[in-house]
Amino acid sequence: MTTLLTDTTVSNLELAKLMGLSNLEYQHVCKNLERAPNYAELGIFAAMFSEHCSYKSSKPLFKRFPMTGKRVLQGPGENAGILDIGNGWAVAFKMESHNHPSFIEPYQGAATGVGGILRDIFTMGARPIASMNALCFGTLDFERTPAIVKGVVKGVGDYGNCVGVPTVAGQTLFHSCYNRNPLVNAFTMGILKTDEIYRGYAKGIGNTVVYVGAKTGRDGVHGATMSSKEFSTDKELERPTVQVGDPFTEKLLMEATLEAMRAGVIIGIQDMGAAGITSSSFEMAHRAKTGLEIDLDNIPTREEGMSAYELLLSESQERMLLVTTPENVASLKQIYEKWDLHAEEIGIVVLGNRVKMTKKGELVVDLPVELVTEPLMADRPSSAPLDLKQRWFLDRNRMLLASLSSKFQCLMEQLNFSSPEQLVSQFDSMVGNRTVGQTFDDAAVIRIREIKDKEIRLAIKVDCNPRISWLWPREGGRRAVAECAINLGVRGAEPMGITDCLNFGSPENPEVMWQFSESIEGISEICDLLKIPVVSGNVSFYNETDGKPIYPTPMIGMVGIIEDALPLPKSNFYSTQLEFALIGPPEGGLGGSLMASSWFKRECGQPEETNLALLERMLKFLQRLRKRKMAYSAHDISDGGLVCALLEMAFHSPFDCLGMDLNIPQGIDSDRFLFGETISRVIVAYDCVERGDIENTANQAGVTFTLLGQTDDTGLFKIKQGGAEVLSSQILELKSAWNKRWNIFF
Repeated sequence: MTTLLTDTTVSNLELAKLMGLSNLEYQHVCKNLERAPNYAELGIFAAMFSEHCSYKSSKPLFKRFPMTGKRVLQGPGENAGILDIGNGWAVAFKMESHNHPSFIEPYQGAATGVGGILRDIFTMGARPIASMNALCFGTLDFERTPAIVKGVVKGVGDYGNCVGVPTVAGQTLFHSCYNRNPLVNAFTMGILKTDEIYRGYAKGIGNTVVYVGAKTGRDGVHGATMSSKEFSTDKELERPTVQVGDPFTEKLLMEATLEAMRAGVIIGIQDMGAAGITSSSFEMAHRAKTGLEIDLDNIPTREEGMSAYELLLSESQERMLLVTTPENVASLKQIYEKWDLHAEEIGIVVLGNRVKMTKKGELVVDLPVELVTEPLMADRPSSAPLDLKQRWFLDRNRMLLASLSSKFQCLMEQLNFSSPEQLVSQFDSMVGNRTVGQTFDDAAVIRIREIKDKEIRLAIKVDCNPRISWLWPREGGRRAVAECAINLGVRGAEPMGITDCLNFGSPENPEVMWQFSESIEGISEICDLLKIPVVSGNVSFYNETDGKPIYPTPMIGMVGIIEDALPLPKSNFYSTQLEFALIGPPEGGLGGSLMASSWFKRECGQPEETNLALLERMLKFLQRLRKRKMAYSAHDISDGGLVCALLEMAFHSPFDCLGMDLNIPQGIDSDRFLFGETISRVIVAYDCVERGDIENTANQAGVTFTLLGQTDDTGLFKIKQGGAEVLSSQILELKSAWNKRWNIFF
């Protein structure tokens, strides 16, 4: 269009389509408004009807999730979910994506993703105490991968470190499906008192609407709509849509907001995240069933001549919208000004159901709240891929003919079997003095100092296996939850609740919608069984380029609780004179395993279905074992199977001379035994005198105990079958390669 557009220019269908609205959506708006929206209003509809804000393709499917439970104080629908941890305290947590911005500008995309999730937590009244991240990158043959990895990791580290919230756990994956669509999923957890929960409500007719935080600029305009489109290699990347973060301002904003909450001068509060002041104002009014009148001229800006359209859609960081009473405005301003932040009155809460906004005395927005916040849901077709059974074919004979040493070497060369130290050393995991023991382990553990009468610690973990999800989405959903639960279990924690970050391709693709629906079903099945509620989450669609979607990646963040003062189980070989045993099925599944992917250079094989009853018994075993009060180590078996799990335990041992003998039991498929990946399988290492007690505990819980071998001081990893040695390798050499594999990025 060549016409000069102003805020009050009357829109048409052509302009609506350019902004991403469908013909049906535009006609729906015009019919209900009884007029065509103007340019500024059209921008509001485009942002709020975008997939990123509206969840129009996914929301109907969320009814399947279990969202209630005895600990749930706040479920989905707010800035974060909240669970009761006892003694008058609660934990708030959520995970969100910042995928598209992190491909365009890795550093700022990742940094502002961290900033956004931090604000989601402290807007609930919680002080953030720990963060995690789930990072999925492309492969080394894609030229941008090293720059994306460096930028994302530095962005995550710089922002979290400056704010002073420890980054204590995470997951990092490399796969070619993420070459042009990296995933940056950020998780934060905070604590608060159960009677001091804040929500995003614009309550109280006549109350004052206050803008707080940084000034508004043009960065991030169209951020929500950009995140609701797939990329194309023949189009220039839209750099202006990437926000710019300032962690020092975020720290001030967090402290000022928590102080204002303690002072009792805030009624409702919401972060200006996706769609900026548009989403925060309309959503706060929607929840409270009120209207708002806002003067856009009162918004602090850092750029000259910003139009109403730009003010409404800017996603500049470190900003929030508050509601307070008129008599508390002065006190509120005083608190924020003390922290060198803007606190400007920009509107009032009014009776009715409309949001009206003026610019230079002219009414530029006059819209019914529900028309903006309740868009048409999309009825997306869904169909399974025609080649699913072909994906499940695995040439077993080809593996059987190969030597064990060749398969072992193939696995040892994988980028996904690497020490995370090079990456996580850029994150401060100990700030705040809450982190217990080793971080970036099976699960991180955080102490809750505020509860004086009882020892309470929280364990957190994020997990997903996209290989499994591509081969069998329902099992991928199950396994993401199951692996988190096992990881918490080996640290002595009981799962309480989850948040999710569901990363998929375009919902307009029927196969993607089938993947999405099946993943939700798998997550729901296992959450129903374990009575783990889904209390918050995020959906990121359109993760694809030129019509090629990423693998379905339903990332799960889980929080568990430890309600005792017992020492945490170790996760390494803490002595050169230990026995170690396998708890669970002796053989794992090769379908979808890292071994199969490495050997055949593609994902193949049917993943084994998670035995939900066995998972429940395994979690009971881990709880019972902990109560035995004996010294032991426990580690789950996941990517790479038993071999990789044992080596990880050895690599984290304090003894350079540590060696281990592993015996393959008779009548066992050695590939499935060594490299198989099936939930639930766990390694337990212990002093040999404790074997009987551990075996009895396993029998009582209904899980299989298989003696595997012993540690020694030879420095060798030896595998024996039928009494004969079939493989021997120097552990220090393997560890050296494991430590250096990610050096290329840092």
